[in-house]
Amino acid sequence: MNTPIYQVDAFTSQLFGGNPAAVMPLERWLPDDLLQAIARENQLAETAFLVPLENDEDGDFRIRWFTPTVEAPLCGHATLASAWVLFNKLGWPGQSIRLQSQSGPLAVERLDDGWLELDFPNLPAAPCQTPTLVKEALPGVPDQAFFVSRDPNYMVVLDSENDVRQADPDLRKLAALGNQGLIITAPGNDCDFVSRYFAPGSGIDEDPVTGSIHSVMVPYWASILGSDRLEARQLSERGGELRCELRGDRVAIAGQAAFFMEGSVQLP
Repeated sequence: MNTPIYQVDAFTSQLFGGNPAAVMPLERWLPDDLLQAIARENQLAETAFLVPLENDEDGDFRIRWFTPTVEAPLCGHATLASAWVLFNKLGWPGQSIRLQSQSGPLAVERLDDGWLELDFPNLPAAPCQTPTLVKEALPGVPDQAFFVSRDPNYMVVLDSENDVRQADPDLRKLAALGNQGLIITAPGNDCDFVSRYFAPGSGIDEDPVTGSIHSVMVPYWASILGSDRLEARQLSERGGELRCELRGDRVAIAGQAAFFMEGSVQLP
């Protein structure tokens, strides 16, 4: 069985920037172990799978995301890449796409300037003591961290953009967190805030650009900076830029995308 596959760099206008994601539109769901095997073979941070929802008033597609080792509850860059494929390769006629997911209803809108805007949930982060593993992995982090229960991650806030840029965590220690990742963030020099994201326990040493963590950081930085509209940058080697807005219990996360390749997968 030949199944189409696309690869798109998300949250960037430049090829080989941002975060690459594989997108596989399906007619029906394949077994979970096969979906996981495909994602493991792709060896990208995420592979997104889409199945159309017939006659469903609440959504156009069901979307699922897999890292090389686990199914993810939420993923921004692979959702943006999926929308780009639907709009630009598969002829989706409207200006928006409604998605059903493990994290509830999502949507992507094509803006007039060509950016794609994700409608994601606001994911609250509760203050907590910084885990010992995090302190061992990244010495000098604050004693207080934040925990995100709906998308299991820890977040620590550092003093400066340079601190985020220069951070060199011990990935072996972070891997012991299991499926929980680590967000590090700080005020930006020429944007509102910057970040990096590490999730070695989920098969992602450092994610180039992570849309979903902005569902956590946007409400935090909106409260600190006193503005609901925020410009963000992720400081990985590939890097990425995001335009964000807090909208009550939702977070808008906008980015661009660059197309890399398309092909087909030969499945058993």
